[in-house]
Amino acid sequence: MEQLTYLVTNPLGIHARPAALLAQTCVDIKGAVTVSCNDRVADGANVLQILALAAKQGDTLTVTVEGENEAEDIKEIESLLQKEFAGKNVDVLKIAFFGTKDYDRTFFSELTKVKGEGTYNSDIKYFTVRLTPETVGLTKGFDAVCIFVNDEAPRQVVEALHDNGVKLILLRCAGFNNVDLQAAKECGITVLRVPAYSPYAVAEHAMAILQESNRRLHKAHNKVKENNFALSGLLGLDLHNKVAGIMGTGRIGICMAEICKGYGMKVLGWDAFPNKALEESGLLTYVEKEELLAKSDLISLHAPLFPSTYHLIDAKAISLMKDNVMLVNTSRGPLVDAEALIEALKNGKFHAVALDVYEGEDANVYTDRSDEPLTNDITGRLLMFPQVVLTSHQAFFTREALQAIATVTMENARNFNEGKEYGMAEVSAK
Repeated sequence: MEQLTYLVTNPLGIHARPAALLAQTCVDIKGAVTVSCNDRVADGANVLQILALAAKQGDTLTVTVEGENEAEDIKEIESLLQKEFAGKNVDVLKIAFFGTKDYDRTFFSELTKVKGEGTYNSDIKYFTVRLTPETVGLTKGFDAVCIFVNDEAPRQVVEALHDNGVKLILLRCAGFNNVDLQAAKECGITVLRVPAYSPYAVAEHAMAILQESNRRLHKAHNKVKENNFALSGLLGLDLHNKVAGIMGTGRIGICMAEICKGYGMKVLGWDAFPNKALEESGLLTYVEKEELLAKSDLISLHAPLFPSTYHLIDAKAISLMKDNVMLVNTSRGPLVDAEALIEALKNGKFHAVALDVYEGEDANVYTDRSDEPLTNDITGRLLMFPQVVLTSHQAFFTREALQAIATVTMENARNFNEGKEYGMAEVSAK
């Protein structure tokens, strides 16, 4: 166990920004961290618990680390705590926040309570509606908008944002295919995203729903609820000694490759920009797309959505796959041609298909339609197949991921407001 004490010198105490940065540091390190102050104890990886300590100027924080790399972890935390959390004296940034849910308000409201030098210095107005051509009028008088994967920012919307005085689009996600970047460039609007939040969340969800589909857990659960304990229709496949094909080997793809390796699978990789270090480490072997499709028993999609990856899995790609193959997509729906997938399912091509995202899902995402008839044609047809599992774009949905999304989004807003560098967060037209 390693321990350090820190005297709080900031006149605002441990406000939202240092708390958020401390929590993110604790999420990323290997050890278990606790922070205590005034007889209260917080999980170091939980920003809300750190804020609940209510540490004021003159209070003492005690940070404890337990784990394999305690000495290195405590040094990293100490370095962060010693940093100056001051910032420029700037105007408050007014942000219109679209498509909000209760969990968004929980994290973002805590981060923006405090105003002044060194804080996020932002005011958020929450809208439950999505940003669309019909709702863009709500942005008048705001400096920025914050949107998610199912909001719409085509040219029409971007030009309206510009006319309304908006200078910044904050994406609280990694993907940016729903924003017309060329229009944003022409209008002088900066677009900032969250390049990575929790790759573990997405990769773990990918394996969870893949195994649900493979082992027919969704069917088994319903059968047992009906007092039916027969095993008919529940036959699965071992993953051990099978071949996993990872299409897209960024941070999420790497996590999925490590999970597959842990199952005893051989891992093949395909990426437009191969990371040779992954081969050198023995994690995977890079092959051409066609070879991956032909040799893999499990194919997991982790590529971004670009024109070059639109319908990455189409009828031709499916024809190259093994019979009885397993497919999982937790990246972007249009990576898979839904019509080609449904046709292949009709012909018995797939043993298991697990989709957290799928083409045509947009109107359903994060919407409760339980009192409505199922009118989405693609959703309805996919749900007909017993080997298909659908979830509602929730792979990212863990506390750690939501915390990271909120922190990075507000760091992006702060960097814009104070004229600082954006790093990998900035996206623009090529």
